[in-house]
Amino acid sequence: MYNFILLTILSHEIIFGLDLNGITSLKDWELLQDKPVKIEYKEYEGFPISRSEIILNHSIEKVSNAIQDLDRYPMIFDRVERTIKLDNNIVQIILDMPFPFSGRDYVIQYDINQLKNQWTFSYFSVNHPNEISNQDYVRLPNAAGIWILNTTNKNKTKIIYAWNGELLGNFPDFGLKEAWITQGTEVLLWLDKALNEES
Repeated sequence: MYNFILLTILSHEIIFGLDLNGITSLKDWELLQDKPVKIEYKEYEGFPISRSEIILNHSIEKVSNAIQDLDRYPMIFDRVERTIKLDNNIVQIILDMPFPFSGRDYVIQYDINQLKNQWTFSYFSVNHPNEISNQDYVRLPNAAGIWILNTTNKNKTKIIYAWNGELLGNFPDFGLKEAWITQGTEVLLWLDKALNEES
């Protein structure tokens, strides 16, 4: 019986990956940066989770439309080289990294939930038979993240973006906090820039 319970737990973790849906209830974050984007960090379930937060002058509909349009990620986020749709809600994302580091990639399954004034886009790593393997890229097998959007008024949206900050490969541990600050800032400011250009 014990072996069955253990196997069930392990299978659940393999199938569902790292779940960041409860990220807003976590306490004791370490502040890494306050402005222009608030960046925080915390260890969670054995992984380094980074969290960025900003209020942008765009409606929740406009922001959510951009986040779920994965085909446009290379046009919105400068570090995204390519997105490959593998299934209805499964995509492979290929990232460029600054020299001298290898690029990263990950395959994720995502889920979208919409309430009256809140919208979430959460994702976690999966394997897929059609995923592309490339030795020039470091695979991130524990990739996970969540976008949480809340309406503050008609044309303002509070955005929280949290992700597993693990980079693996040849990336040095001493550079991780700076990398999280850079990523969290870039992602939200690139999103703001893309939305401004659409207006």
